[in-house]
Amino acid sequence: MDRRQFLTRSALVAAAPALPILTTHKAFAASSAESRSGDLVAPSDQLPARNELVAVARQVADHWISTHSDSGDNGWARATLFSGLMALYRLTREPRYLNYTRSWAEKHAYGIRGGVTTRHADNHNAIQAYLDLYEIEPSANKLTAATDTLRRMITNQPNKNDDWWWDDALHMALPAFARIGRIRNDPAFWDKGYQLYNHTKRVHALYASDLGLWYRDGRFIPGGIVSPNGKPVLWSRGNGWVAGAHVKTLKALPSTARNVPEYRETLVRLITALHPIQRGDGFWNVNLGDPQHLPGPETSGTSFFTYGTASAVATRLLPSATYLPMAARAWNGMVATAVHSNGFLGYIQGVGDRPESSQPINVNTTADFGVGAFLLAASELVS
Repeated sequence: MDRRQFLTRSALVAAAPALPILTTHKAFAASSAESRSGDLVAPSDQLPARNELVAVARQVADHWISTHSDSGDNGWARATLFSGLMALYRLTREPRYLNYTRSWAEKHAYGIRGGVTTRHADNHNAIQAYLDLYEIEPSANKLTAATDTLRRMITNQPNKNDDWWWDDALHMALPAFARIGRIRNDPAFWDKGYQLYNHTKRVHALYASDLGLWYRDGRFIPGGIVSPNGKPVLWSRGNGWVAGAHVKTLKALPSTARNVPEYRETLVRLITALHPIQRGDGFWNVNLGDPQHLPGPETSGTSFFTYGTASAVATRLLPSATYLPMAARAWNGMVATAVHSNGFLGYIQGVGDRPESSQPINVNTTADFGVGAFLLAASELVS
C-alpha cells in the first residue's frame, strides 16, 4: 500500500486553546510575548540546568499521557512517540512512562502492522519501542514478530533493496536492523540494513552529497519539484528523520562494524549543513533549501536536529564549542515558543511529505511523532 494513501490515519494532529507558553528557563521570561508579536528575540546559546531541562521534558510527556488514555495504534507516528518516551524513561526511571509504553505494546501483542510479511518501513518502526522494552524486561515473545519480519527482508528476495524510496524510511527501519543484529549476534541484519540504506542514498539518489542534506523522495531531486522561488525543496522533518536514523543506528552498532565510518560521516555532513541555516529563534524552516518558503518555527524537524546535534557532540564527532550552542539555541527556542504552560507542544507540522503539508503550522498544532522527537532531544541533551 502506498504510504501516502494512509498518512492521515497514522498520526494525531490536535488543536488546543491558546495557552500561555512555558517559561521554565528564566532567560525566556519575556521572549515569548515579544516573539509572538513579531519581534525576534534570540534564544540563549547556553543550556538550562539539567533539572530544568528534564522538568520540561516530563511536563510534555505527562501532558500527552494525561490527554491520551488510549495509547493508540502501532503505526509509525505513535511508535515514534514511544521511542521518545522510552528515552525519557531511561533518563528518569519514572514508572508511568514504562507502564504506558508496556500497555501499548501488549495491546498490540508486540506485533507488526501489516503482518510479518510486510516490507514497508513504516510498519517496522514499532520494533524500536519493542526493543526498548525487551532490553529492560527481556522476554523472547517481545521480539518474535520483529525478528521474523526483518529476517524475511534478508531471506525473501535477498537482492531486492528498493523498498526505502523515501528518506523517512531510514528512521523507521534502519535502527531496528542494527539493534536486532546486535541482540541476535547476526551481522546479516547489519548488512541488509546497509544495502537498503545505500539504495535509498545512491540509487534512489535522495542524498544531495554536495549539500550534505537529503531530498524527501524522487519527486524533489534536481529536475523535479522546486519551491515557488525556484529553489530546492529539502524538507526539514525528512532530514530530521535521517538524522534520527543515523544517531540510533550508531548507538546500536559496534564501533568496528564496517559501515560505521560512513554513517558517522553522513551524520556529520548533515549537522554541519544545518549550522549556517538555523533561524534566529533557534528553529529551522520547513524547507531547508529556501528560507522564504513557508518561513516560521517548526518543532518536529528542529527536535530531530537537536537530537542529532547533541549526539554528534556527545560522541565527539563534532566540536562542542561550535555545535552545543546550536543545540542549546534550538532547545531554548522550542521551550520559549512551542511549549505551553501545561506541557502541550505546539508548532509541529502534521503528517505529510513536504513543506506545504498540514499547513498552517502554529502554536496549537501538535502530533505524536513530534512529541517523541522532542523527548529524544531532551534525553540526548542531558544523557
